[in-house]
Amino acid sequence: MNKPAGPRLSDRQRLNWLRLIRTPNVGPASFRDLINRFGSAETAIEMLPELMISGGANRIARIPSVTEAEAEMEMARRLGARFVCIGEPDYPPLLRRMDNPPPLLAIKGAGAVFGLPAVAIVGARNASLAGIKMARALAAELGREGYSVVSGLARGIDTAAHQGSLATGTVGVFAGGLDQPYPRENIGLMEQMATSGGAIVSEMPFGWEPRAQDFPRRNRIVAGMTLGLVVVEAAKRSGSLISARLAGEMGRLVFAVPGSPLDPRAAGTNGLLKDGAILVTEASDIMTALAPLAGVSRPLPQSLDEPPDFSATPPPGDSHRDRVVEALGPVPVGVDEIIRHTGLHPAQVFMILLELDLAGRLERHSGGAVSLVLQDP
Repeated sequence: MNKPAGPRLSDRQRLNWLRLIRTPNVGPASFRDLINRFGSAETAIEMLPELMISGGANRIARIPSVTEAEAEMEMARRLGARFVCIGEPDYPPLLRRMDNPPPLLAIKGAGAVFGLPAVAIVGARNASLAGIKMARALAAELGREGYSVVSGLARGIDTAAHQGSLATGTVGVFAGGLDQPYPRENIGLMEQMATSGGAIVSEMPFGWEPRAQDFPRRNRIVAGMTLGLVVVEAAKRSGSLISARLAGEMGRLVFAVPGSPLDPRAAGTNGLLKDGAILVTEASDIMTALAPLAGVSRPLPQSLDEPPDFSATPPPGDSHRDRVVEALGPVPVGVDEIIRHTGLHPAQVFMILLELDLAGRLERHSGGAVSLVLQDP
């Protein structure tokens, strides 16, 4: 798979991208909308307070200072890492194809590994010896055939997958900052990955200790970086099943290794097979299914999405905002439905949704749907 060649940001642009994405209530979707609307992160930062007030924020979120952003960039340099922005050559190309990809990643290791077709291998932390052996063997064979292997650096199956593909290129995704490795016993493995042709990556700030809610975000990146995701062992209530669901929603292929009905660690994988996952007993099962995808390099955008034409209509007023808020509720709806229902110009609707998002009043869902965060009376 060819790596797209895109322009690199200047140091000033990168610094302002970091400040913008580290601002509370600025997620990947609102970041994209801000850049598309105002042309640069620097201008977007200047407009944030006004937009938050328009969206009904109770208080203005604190925007990280230049000094704070420079300090985080210095932490990355000391660790041997770098910040890569979407559209730059080292940004994982498959990740760009998912809904709302992270605009900026901290990466330590070789960017060349992202040019390989990628497969995720995930599974139980309390894996059986047979499961660990299977994960390691699948990863090793995929690596020999020119694939990179992506996983989440957890104990058990994730660790075995990284170990099996260490010599050929493996990518580990952190749930916290790159300076907050978890679990601690994998620190040596992480260093080996970053210095032997692989990489470790995170969208989270340096200094960020992973919390329970950060692991699904990590799983989303694991799935988004790959053509397909393999679950080796997973109980019924496993985080690996979240990864499989996310992969399916992104249009990635989902694979599962069957297990004994008597082993609770196989209940999740056997359930995936019942639901249509591709059965895997050897690496060739994966490669055969991925072959039509692995050699195809579809055109990728070199910048963020094209913005709506904001010049074609005046800015939204309070009555427009009221109509959009009235149309929203706790149930996710598509933006196209909001536009049809309100009769407003798309650019006005997009701007109002951006204001609500920055005010912490909007929740975004897969497929571009949105819902209103109900506030306490």
